[in-house]
Amino acid sequence: MNLFRLAGDMTHLFSIIVLLLKIHATKSCSGISLKTQELYVIVFLTRYLDLFTRFVSLYNTVMKIVFIGTSFAIVWYMRYHKVVKQTYNKDEDTFKHYFLLLPCFVLALLLHNEFTTMDVLWTFSLYLEAVAILPQLVLLQQSRNIDNLTGNYVFFLGAYRGLYVLNWIYRYFLQDHRARWIPWISGLVQTALYADFFYYYILSWKKHEKLKLPA
Repeated sequence: MNLFRLAGDMTHLFSIIVLLLKIHATKSCSGISLKTQELYVIVFLTRYLDLFTRFVSLYNTVMKIVFIGTSFAIVWYMRYHKVVKQTYNKDEDTFKHYFLLLPCFVLALLLHNEFTTMDVLWTFSLYLEAVAILPQLVLLQQSRNIDNLTGNYVFFLGAYRGLYVLNWIYRYFLQDHRARWIPWISGLVQTALYADFFYYYILSWKKHEKLKLPA
């Protein structure tokens, strides 16, 4: 654990809190991609299968439970809450997210650290997380006019991964000096996907106006 890792975890947690508060307070999931949220459910389930078989620390266990639980809660809200589900932009959430699953799984079978069930699924979760934001970014691109809470959610979600990149750099040079190519490359790809969004988010923040993405 180091400052960048802790900041990354807290930023990730904060992004989820922002999203849940938006849904609960406004009774709306407008601008949120259900497909991205469903992908995150798969990411956390496959990554944290060791929850009841491997204990690292109380912090580690609690964070795993929180991420799994909140990901299911968001999907439940969007699918089954009688008010919230009516605000879901199904016609704009058009990205074929299931097309991401097989390539990520095949890549995990080919490129992994150890050919074991747990490691392949963990690697699969990294590859899938790297691209899970794509349906959300496509939805934002189509809706263009984005409310502040949705923009903040996506920004903090991207910032979390950026902080993790700094965490890996810190660990490599100042701690264990071990190269971890799979999480490094996956994290860089994920962070790069946010680049265009970050630009327009910061621009709108400077102008103190609602985030607008170009067509």
